[in-house]
Amino acid sequence: MKRMQLVHPKQAKPEPSLAPAGARRGLSRRGFLLGGVLAGGALLVGWGVQPPRQRLHTSSPLALGGDTVALNGWIAIAPDGAVSVVVPRSEMGQGVHTALPMLVAEELDAPMSAVRIAQAPIDKIFANLTVLRENLPFHPDDTGSARQGAQWLMAKLGRELGIMFTGGSTSVKDAWTPMREAGAVARAMLVKAASEEWNTPVARLRTEDGFVLHPDGRRAAYGALAARAARVGAGIGAGDVRLKEPREFRLIGKPLARLDSRAKVDGSARFGIDARVPGMVYAAVKMAPVFGARMSAIDAKDAMAMPGVLQVVPIAGMPGAGDGFGAGAAVLAASWWQARQALEALTVKWEIGAEAQLSSEAVFEEFARALDEDSGYVYHEAGSQDVRGAAVTVTAEYRAPYLAHAAMEPVNCTAQYADGKLRLWASTQVPSVAVDVAARVAGIDRADVAIEVMLLGGGFGRRLETDMVAQAATVALAAGGKPVQLIWTREDDTTHDVYRPAALARFRAHLDAQGKILAWDNKSASGAIGHQYFPRNLGLPGVGPDKTTAEGEYDMQYAIANQRIAHVIVDSAVPLGYWRSVGHSHNAFFKESFVDELAHAAKRDGVEFRRALLGGHPRALAVLDAAVARAGQPQAGRAHGVALHRSFGSTVAQVAEVSVEGTQIRVHRVVCAIDCGLVVNPNIVAQQVESGVLFGLSAALHGEITIKDGRVQQSNFGDYPVLRMSEAPLVETIVMPSSAHPEGVGEPAVPPVAPAVAAAVFKLTGQRLRSLPLKLA
Repeated sequence: MKRMQLVHPKQAKPEPSLAPAGARRGLSRRGFLLGGVLAGGALLVGWGVQPPRQRLHTSSPLALGGDTVALNGWIAIAPDGAVSVVVPRSEMGQGVHTALPMLVAEELDAPMSAVRIAQAPIDKIFANLTVLRENLPFHPDDTGSARQGAQWLMAKLGRELGIMFTGGSTSVKDAWTPMREAGAVARAMLVKAASEEWNTPVARLRTEDGFVLHPDGRRAAYGALAARAARVGAGIGAGDVRLKEPREFRLIGKPLARLDSRAKVDGSARFGIDARVPGMVYAAVKMAPVFGARMSAIDAKDAMAMPGVLQVVPIAGMPGAGDGFGAGAAVLAASWWQARQALEALTVKWEIGAEAQLSSEAVFEEFARALDEDSGYVYHEAGSQDVRGAAVTVTAEYRAPYLAHAAMEPVNCTAQYADGKLRLWASTQVPSVAVDVAARVAGIDRADVAIEVMLLGGGFGRRLETDMVAQAATVALAAGGKPVQLIWTREDDTTHDVYRPAALARFRAHLDAQGKILAWDNKSASGAIGHQYFPRNLGLPGVGPDKTTAEGEYDMQYAIANQRIAHVIVDSAVPLGYWRSVGHSHNAFFKESFVDELAHAAKRDGVEFRRALLGGHPRALAVLDAAVARAGQPQAGRAHGVALHRSFGSTVAQVAEVSVEGTQIRVHRVVCAIDCGLVVNPNIVAQQVESGVLFGLSAALHGEITIKDGRVQQSNFGDYPVLRMSEAPLVETIVMPSSAHPEGVGEPAVPPVAPAVAAAVFKLTGQRLRSLPLKLA
């Protein structure tokens, strides 16, 4: 492995920082961004000042069948009043099939009982602009013109790329304006239709629960008006309507029941693995034993002789998604179990490379060397590290392991290739990318690829990948027109995942005699997800700084006059991928644990120490105070640990109530306060907070992928355990009132769990746990 060399370096400041004397650091954030703009020249500048493209109408009319009438790219209304709402984000348990239709129904003045979910076609108006805009490495407190301009350009770029992406806790945030505008425009069209039918001015009419109402008592149902509305209201656009003020909301902010609950309870909900196509056959995959191994030869004679086996299909070297992280061949059979059994009879020879020497110990040794020798890219710097009057200097080093996603639904994809066209049934977070990858694999135009996006039995970032799509498409090409369902085993998934990066972080802080932080210096090392994800899935270069490596460190809310936060990217032979809360998942543990250590060194309570650092962030202070007040005092024999963290635009404070019995850490209760801006559905927020706490706690207590001889050592839940019901604490959620723009909810409750538990363990035992997962000696 080698460290990435950044261009345009500038001289680093001398000690006492964590940067080695005389080392050089990378280009500035602004230089990196502006360099891209300047490289494009006048053409890019001209494009940048043009207004962004509309997000109201699809490139082709919605095709929903029957007498349903499309009023724009998001909404169609049937004669019986049923309102089809196009939802462009994948439902993986986070509630988008309820929260996003609420945005439309609010502005449309339609009852939620009339709403039906329609799958979004592959169209650029459904692109996720927010996920690109918010991936820029600006500090959250930076509100200057450079940030605003860069975000403007990234949003425009996102609209041009058209990537349909569910992740980054951005679904509601991105849909907040376009889906409300779609509802408001459709409502205006319906009112105009009634106005013409009744020969009554629009201003005299109002809407309620799916009807246009006349002052004299007449009512016209939306279903009866839809066809006329599509004709007479076609010229109405987003600029012609007024969106409701929060005081006018009648749905947004209410704890409405989820639209998908009944189907998930009665078993009628269809996940990717539930796809059933007439004539379907099944495929199991032979995976490489070592990272980087390539298939050199295959003997399929014995496998082909086994019952039900139809074909053996080589899939190594397929275009579009690398090699499927080490896939060699697939066995096609009448049943999946027959295919899986035949894999054991398949003889494959592998070319083993240098990756066979890889181990977890070697990875962390390389991280340590990188921190010793390289000053890294400075994500945020204020003041100077050359301070006077320090009474105490505190240093600490923290580490976090690789993590697997371990979603409950196994990796799978169903594909059928016939008559030059490819159809997919997939649980994916990136349907537009899946279509592009499948088209490249099949050598056909993307217009000849159709996809049905199924429910996801857990995503967590794993289904941002397209390896399973490329594999299924490759096998389908050889299946003679039969639909093929490809399924990985749990062992395949655990040993061939794209892992949350391992990381090593060092901190140094100087305190004065009163315990005030004079200077804060933090440098970390890890692989960069973006350097792998973008080439692997999007065909884009993976270069430059990666915000996710240092998020949760450089963007903290604490007011510290002198601070520097840097990161060193170390190239990774281990496949890396986005994992729920991404860099925040471990950087919050590093940062909040060090804050707790500083509070102890200053002989101050951790809560009071944090309060003193939050003078410029009253909303964060309110979140902290709310969680601490609700938590009260711990029961006898237990201790409280506190952590505060901002991620995905939301601020979360958690108080974990913990006990220790021998070497066993038990978390009994977690109080979580969240400020996520204006809340669309408080029930969904509470569900996501509970989910995030348990997901984060599972990683904090158990999660660890280790590598030896180029192989992942864990294979299933026996040696990669997840939190059991008996270990689950009571989770109490406080949703802070706010009228600010909605922020992320699906991930922000994950990062604070580990540091809160670690702080409580220190109070109980005096042991400072600086490595994840948390283990007592």
